[in-house]
Amino acid sequence: MNARPDRHRYHHGDLRAALLEAAERRLRTHGVARLSLRDLAREVGVSHGAPRRHFPERQDLLDALAQSGFTRLGERIRHAIAEGEDDVPARIRRAGSAFAHFAIENAALLELMNATKHRAGAESGPLAAEAAFEPIKVLIREGQAQSILREGPPEEIGLILYATINGITTLVTTGAISVERLDDLTHTAVNLFLRGAAP
Repeated sequence: MNARPDRHRYHHGDLRAALLEAAERRLRTHGVARLSLRDLAREVGVSHGAPRRHFPERQDLLDALAQSGFTRLGERIRHAIAEGEDDVPARIRRAGSAFAHFAIENAALLELMNATKHRAGAESGPLAAEAAFEPIKVLIREGQAQSILREGPPEEIGLILYATINGITTLVTTGAISVERLDDLTHTAVNLFLRGAAP
């Protein structure tokens, strides 16, 4: 009767974190449509009603997952910007690469993050998204101050960069292009962005 416990089952006292970890695993393997609080409760080994102490509704869980994703994305972007050469173009290249790799590694999560960000009535998602991409807006303002980038709202200029890299990662995750081409295409895309956004 000494069955070895499942390493994914809840055992460390932080039910909210355990549920989010389990939810992200299920999101990656089964997609958002098959994500349910009842299944998560079973996976982490608690009663069916226990998750509702932290997530009264399924949407609360999805919002928390998206917010967690934006927090991690922001950390990766900030870390990438802080490492390596200090000039603005180099930091923008590293930020673009960090986003591209996050998108490839977390395709289902990123799709949820984007959906949550634009959901009517959402509050935490848009704020978390803004915080995640704030380091890039700061870089754009710095580039404008140094006459590397043209004047204009940093959000609009950054949106072009985001849309371009997001498009590349979508092509990779849908199999239209191979993942081996990700770094080269991202590098080319950022260089074209810098050229096109120059004064």
